[in-house]
Amino acid sequence: MKKSAATRLNILQKAFELIYTNGYQTTSVDEIIATTQVTKGAFYYHFKTKDEMGLAIINEHLRPNFKNTFVEPIQSAVNPLDGIYQLMENLLMKNEMLKVEYGCPASNFTQEMAPWHIEFTKALNELSLQWKNAMIESIEKGKETGIIQQETDAEGVAVFVMSGYWGVRNLGKLDNNTSSYITYLKQLKSYFKTLQ
Repeated sequence: MKKSAATRLNILQKAFELIYTNGYQTTSVDEIIATTQVTKGAFYYHFKTKDEMGLAIINEHLRPNFKNTFVEPIQSAVNPLDGIYQLMENLLMKNEMLKVEYGCPASNFTQEMAPWHIEFTKALNELSLQWKNAMIESIEKGKETGIIQQETDAEGVAVFVMSGYWGVRNLGKLDNNTSSYITYLKQLKSYFKTLQ
């Protein structure tokens, strides 16, 4: 990797960590520069503005990780409901990168930026649609193979799971513990039994 590309990647990774911990609005360019130990000139060589850097975090850092973490496990599952449940359990209880006290990075970005910045809204919506469509396709395959009841509304299930995940991440942030995660997973398992 060339030095310039390595510098850019370093800025994105360190900025992501700061933003995940402290929030986008409260993280300053000066803090990012201090943490990455690059010059102001080097930062502005790679990103004209903080928002350009924020979009790069979504598109270049979050998107590939999101696909690996949120989408591919669903696509590779034999039983869609088991695959979705295991994904939720892994995200909430086992993923060491996602901290209970900081919530979900994509959800945090959505809450902070989507209402005020159309480019952030578009980029975050693409992530959301990617996840939702993966669930819908998986559930439809489950209906075809007879694992899931034919009358199941695949989009409805996907929206329910996603909104529950993002909501429970916020409850976890407020409580600073995983008790609400355990409750959510228990109810999700009960709900999925009704779809078989």
